[in-house]
Amino acid sequence: MKPLGLLGVTAATMIATAPAPAQESSELIPAPVISVLAGDSREMILAKAANVIPSPQQLAWQRREMIGFVHFGINTFTDREWGTGTESPTLFNPSALDAGQWMRAFRNAGVTEVVLVVKHHDGFVLYPTRYTTHSVKASPWLNGHGDVMRAFTDAAREAGLKVGFYLSPADLYQKRQDVFGNHSAARTTRIPTPVPGDDRHPRESLTYELDDYNRYFMNQMYELLTEYGPISEVWLDGAPAAGTGQPYAFTAWYDIVHRLQPNAVIFNQNVRWVGNEAGVARKTEWSVIPLANDYNLQPSGDLTDADLGDRTKLFAHGVHFLAWYPAEADVSIRPGWFWHASQDAQIKSLSKLMEIYYATVGRNAVMMLNVPPDRRGLFTDNDVKRLKEFGDRVARVFETNLAEDGWKSKKVDTNGNLVIDLKRPVAFNRIMLGEDIAHGQRVESFAVDAWNGRAWKEIAAGTTVGYKRLLETDTVRAQKVRIRILASRAAPSITSFGLFLED
Repeated sequence: MKPLGLLGVTAATMIATAPAPAQESSELIPAPVISVLAGDSREMILAKAANVIPSPQQLAWQRREMIGFVHFGINTFTDREWGTGTESPTLFNPSALDAGQWMRAFRNAGVTEVVLVVKHHDGFVLYPTRYTTHSVKASPWLNGHGDVMRAFTDAAREAGLKVGFYLSPADLYQKRQDVFGNHSAARTTRIPTPVPGDDRHPRESLTYELDDYNRYFMNQMYELLTEYGPISEVWLDGAPAAGTGQPYAFTAWYDIVHRLQPNAVIFNQNVRWVGNEAGVARKTEWSVIPLANDYNLQPSGDLTDADLGDRTKLFAHGVHFLAWYPAEADVSIRPGWFWHASQDAQIKSLSKLMEIYYATVGRNAVMMLNVPPDRRGLFTDNDVKRLKEFGDRVARVFETNLAEDGWKSKKVDTNGNLVIDLKRPVAFNRIMLGEDIAHGQRVESFAVDAWNGRAWKEIAAGTTVGYKRLLETDTVRAQKVRIRILASRAAPSITSFGLFLED
């Protein structure tokens, strides 16, 4: 199966002309975060926005396109979505856990990275942590010697997939232990914090000011970041503090990830929630958005707004930073995030998954698809079948780029129009555009026209492009296609273009 990041044509770059800002952007140093100064004109702010670029880690993450998510734990055995923290670890006892099966199914779907929920809000931990007995160590699974995280990471790497993990900030078991939300004072803490019988010899000791729960949380972060090989993504949401007022030490959490796994991206710091759990990105999805706070703090603003980065937002009062902050769109293949027998017949249809693909990968976001193992520790046959159907469908639709020859002999008009001569009439109903986001995201609106032999006819239009934009149209037959850049923040680089036929 062809890697999804290589679909279409990426061998060449088109530069569409665009009005230059009042102050040349060449005076700016491109960076993932650029400060907005009090005296900046609107032209300067726009130029700065055009020069915000992804970090190497963010760029690599975007190119993965599809990520797998795995919710598995106590809730799998209690038929709940949210546990209470009162569950006995003895409930966790998968009879045939096979992480290799998960990875084969994900790879068949085109997934390139997988993220495991190693602790959900109930507090049960899927690896043998040193800092609580409320884990797989106290379960009958493999006589207390099992490690789901180890099985997960080993299987993922054998399948050639990148690895991430989610560690819930909220912890209802630790609330019962009077650790989570106990209002303890912060004190100087060495991470990792030694425990009796601890035979580790840390390559680096880190020091933070932490209360009791953040100490517990960061010691587990240290274990996960140092004992399971390279980590590509750390998924840290803002799960509520369950009415306890428990503060989350986000700055310290981010710091330990950057120190111990510098190639990882952090969900909620340099990768953001798309704003819903339906797998739908905005039709105008900016990766460059304005922030009131420093990029190293919890991001500011309402991430569910209809548009996060248009000119109105850029020029608003209180904007102090412009940051590369791309969207990750999480969605489950089932109605719930954990497995429930009652949902075995409610797996999303192939057409629904394709709709989600166009609404995520096709709208400058990364698609994150959750598939929950059942009580055996396996994906059900229905889930496995649907993942294979989905991966096959995507590969088949985008296997042949009908514009490949014409794109190689592209023409750049002085007015910013990009004309592609396909050399022969072709029928298509899917259009792909992509910017060279290594140099920023700049297109604000565009249109695509087809030549009918007498005149140009507009067949599709959109706002943002970003890493990838997929447009669905009625079937069109044409020999020439034209891209018109209608508005942009600076001269955009259209680095990929494709025409495809989905039957």
